[in-house]
Amino acid sequence: MSFLELYNTILNTSYESYNELPYKVKTIHFKKDDIISEYDKVEPFVYFINKGIVEMTIRSYVSEKIIDFFFVNEMFAGLTSFLTQTPSDVKVTALMDCELEMISYDALQNAYENSADANKFSRVLFEQAYVRKAQREKDFLSKTAEERYAEMFQTHSNYISNIPVNKIAKYLGIHPESLSRIRKKINS
Repeated sequence: MSFLELYNTILNTSYESYNELPYKVKTIHFKKDDIISEYDKVEPFVYFINKGIVEMTIRSYVSEKIIDFFFVNEMFAGLTSFLTQTPSDVKVTALMDCELEMISYDALQNAYENSADANKFSRVLFEQAYVRKAQREKDFLSKTAEERYAEMFQTHSNYISNIPVNKIAKYLGIHPESLSRIRKKINS
């Protein structure tokens, strides 16, 4: 799926060219370990993943914490920074070579002024981002690390092998040794 296909799916439209969209979409490539969005910088883009996996981290008083992973056909941004155009408290890093499509903040703001479709599309995406964040918070409060890993494995099994075990453990809030025990239990 491409960004154009996502746009058509959400809005039930049939645009055949990116030129028909209310904003310019640019394709960009990142190598594994490249920083896509940095701490303390204003997030200028929202991204769609054509290829690859990215991780979003936040600094804590002790270390970096992994907030989320984003996979093919998903959109992401340092959303608070993007929406408020203030310095970001998150960092986004490519976990493997990535091909992303991106839309600038200014292009999006201009589209909001001129396109009901752009407004509707963004509303749907921001609602989905809110639900995703709320669900993650609920999962952390109500599910065990084993349950959260099992769900992650079920929904993203084809990507899990591309994420280092220590990063998955950090995302789940457990030690790598605990994750090894969980994986052994699930795989037996």
